Amino acid sequence: MTQRVAIICGGRSSEHEISCISAAGVLSAIDRNAYEPILIGISKSGKWFHLPEDHPLSISNGVLPTIPDTGITVALGVDGFSAGGENLNIDIAFPLLHGPYGEDGTVQGLLEIADIPYVGSGVLASAVAMDKSFTKPIFASQGIKVVPGFVVREKEWQKGAATIQKAADQLGYPIFVKPARGGSSRGTTKVKSAAEFATALAEAFKFDTKALVEQEIRGAEIECAVLEIDGAPKASLVGQIKIAAKYEFYNFEAKYLDGATTIELPAQIDQRVSDEIRTKAVDAFISLGCSGLARVDFFLTPNNEVIINELNTMPGFTATSVFPKMWAATGVGYTDVITHLLTCALTRTNGVLGN
Repeated sequence: MTQRVAIICGGRSSEHEISCISAAGVLSAIDRNAYEPILIGISKSGKWFHLPEDHPLSISNGVLPTIPDTGITVALGVDGFSAGGENLNIDIAFPLLHGPYGEDGTVQGLLEIADIPYVGSGVLASAVAMDKSFTKPIFASQGIKVVPGFVVREKEWQKGAATIQKAADQLGYPIFVKPARGGSSRGTTKVKSAAEFATALAEAFKFDTKALVEQEIRGAEIECAVLEIDGAPKASLVGQIKIAAKYEFYNFEAKYLDGATTIELPAQIDQRVSDEIRTKAVDAFISLGCSGLARVDFFLTPNNEVIINELNTMPGFTATSVFPKMWAATGVGYTDVITHLLTCALTRTNGVLGN
């Protein structure tokens, strides 16, 4: 007997379109012998709809997919998901939501209240991982080196711009300014001089009221995927991100829009360093109390110093996304990754009352 899986995508965050693309990937690869996918889309205004499985979810002629504001409304209550007055009889939810209002513990809390098993980390781990100003001290407490920097709140900037400007100057340029609770590099700016700092903060504040100001780390961008298999987190081979020379950093356009980014698998680095990164990826996963999956991003300096950048609890999830690619290189195919996640969702116990 197949289990019914709610594939939830879209959402209110700036990563709405990327979520849709991730959902298309899962729909194309889920094991239909074991699972029956039910597509649920969340519009940018926050409305939930039951969508036909053939709803367009891929990039077409350079146009990103979206969830419309009309359709068969979905409700979620103590009896589970329902649409058009009928219970959808969902066994597992797969919230392929990136960014705020989805990856940050909000939807996870809703599913916990409805007592529906779901893929990925629980409420606390999701919320903490989304806010990089909280993850950094946790990682540092576990002996994982973090990027030097500081937090700026919008109201603080309005009241004390001169003091904050001085702190940025002391870090030394170039620096990076980014939303504390953003994703896909939306709102992120590389700042080369003091004259550019205020504009960069204004851009970050479009996405969050709290921004991170960090030193530039010169070195390779290395990523490692963590997947729970049979109840234990495992680390994939590590990969190195390669970006076209026309991009100064790994921004939204480089990630998604023109094929400017590739990943070298496995990364051509010293085996000892590779092993260190894999160990630290699992340590970071455990330190935040994560479940199911995560992509952990690092910087590797020319002298082989490993510095963590961030941990994503719901990374991009198409077949060509970095997370599935790293597992494919490690010997676990896309369909099997999805199956591991759905299996883990039924055994996860990181909620207050279990699953």
